Amino acid sequence: MSVIRLPLLYAGSKGEKHLLTLFDSGANLSCIHPEHVASIEEAISLGRVRRLSTASEGHYIEIKERVALDFYIDDVLLSDEFLVVPGLSEEAIIGAATLQKWRIKLNFEYDTVEVDPKVAKLQLI
Repeated sequence: MSVIRLPLLYAGSKGEKHLLTLFDSGANLSCIHPEHVASIEEAISLGRVRRLSTASEGHYIEIKERVALDFYIDDVLLSDEFLVVPGLSEEAIIGAATLQKWRIKLNFEYDTVEVDPKVAKLQLI
């Protein structure tokens, strides 16, 4: 099994930061490590604590915050919500919901990520 990790630029109201990002089609939602959030955007409380199951049976991580961020793939601006996950092993993870939302394609043969700029185009009527 191949793994794709790429440095992506993330942007929010407080600033920008490059984060090494794992593209994980096995993860349902996108996540970010808490230490990177404060310099980019203000995290928002989820209200109710959510328990995220891990690969270890019976082990859960409590999620209390989320953050909406812009990010760039090949200079294409995309955005989504990221769960702020304490102890996350990666700086950021792009999960299946984000991959599907933006029709992001993973090419494991060449370890590349492809996004059609037309998908991200804003249509104003």
